[in-house]
Amino acid sequence: MQQEGAIDKLIKLFLDHLKFERRLSVHTQIAYSKDLHDWAQFLGQEMNVDLIAQVNPSFIRSWLASLREVGVTPRSIIRKISALKSFYKFLLRTGVISISPMTQITAPKMGKSLPVFIKEDEAVALGELVAVSSEDWKGMNTRLLITLFYYTGMRLSELINLKDQQVELNRAQLKVLGKGNKERILPLHTDLIQLIQDYITKRNERFEEREPFLLLTEKGKKMYPRYAWQLVNQILAAATTVQKKSPHVLRHSFATHLLNHGADLNAVKELLGHSSLAATQVYTHNTIEKLKEVHKKAHPRR
Repeated sequence: MQQEGAIDKLIKLFLDHLKFERRLSVHTQIAYSKDLHDWAQFLGQEMNVDLIAQVNPSFIRSWLASLREVGVTPRSIIRKISALKSFYKFLLRTGVISISPMTQITAPKMGKSLPVFIKEDEAVALGELVAVSSEDWKGMNTRLLITLFYYTGMRLSELINLKDQQVELNRAQLKVLGKGNKERILPLHTDLIQLIQDYITKRNERFEEREPFLLLTEKGKKMYPRYAWQLVNQILAAATTVQKKSPHVLRHSFATHLLNHGADLNAVKELLGHSSLAATQVYTHNTIEKLKEVHKKAHPRR
C-alpha cells in the first residue's frame, strides 16, 4: 500500500488526468511522464524524498541546476519547468497541497528562434521531385505526405491519424482532429484532391483488408511517425538547403508562404489550429525579414 502523498502515486494520477480528462496527445503524455519521473528519481536518489509534502523550492532548484551541469538546453529545462507547474496546479486543484513551490521558480531566458522553412522555389522543386519519384508505394506515400503537409499545414500526428471519413473530396475539405480534440476544417486544392483520389484508388486495389486510415505503409498498416518522418527527411535533403528536415518544416513553410502572399493572420491561425494568435505571430517575423531583404536589394540608397 503506497503512502498517502507519495510522489510516484500522484504522478500516476496526474498522467491519468492528462490521458482521460484532458485527452492530450500521446506525444505530450510521454513528454510529461519522462520529465516528472526524472524529477521524482532525482528527489529519491539525491534528496531521499518520496513524499510531496517534503519537496521545497530548493530541491527543485537543485534538480534544475543538475540538469544545466550535464548540458541540458534551456528549451528542455523550460519544458520540464512547465511540466512541474502543470503537475502542481493539478495538486492544488485536487486539494493535495495548499501552496505550490513553483511560485518561487523562474525559467531561464531563451532567445526566440524563427521557424525553419523552405524557400518558395524549393517548394516548386520539391513538388517536381516527388512527382517523378512516385512509382512505387513508398514513393506514392512520400508524394502525398509532402503535398498534404505543404498544402494544408497539418501536424504529423494529425496526418497519420487521418481517416477516410475525415476526407470530404466532394466538399474539397478535410476535417482534422487537432490538439485537445478540437476539430477544424482545411480546404483542399484541386491538385491535392486529384492526388488523394488517385492514392485511394490504388490503395484500395492494393489492400483489400486494411486499417481505416488514409495513409498506409507498404504492409497496409497505419503509417507511424518514424516512417513518415524518414520519408520527409529524405526528400527535403534531396531538394532543399534547410538544415532541419522534418514534417514541421513543411508546416512552417505553409504558414510563412501564406503570410508572404498577404494572407490574414487570423485565417492562418485557424488553419494551423493554434489556440492563440501569439503562436501564429512568430511567422510574421519571417515575413518582416523578407521585406527587409527586398528593401536592402531594391532601395537605390542601399
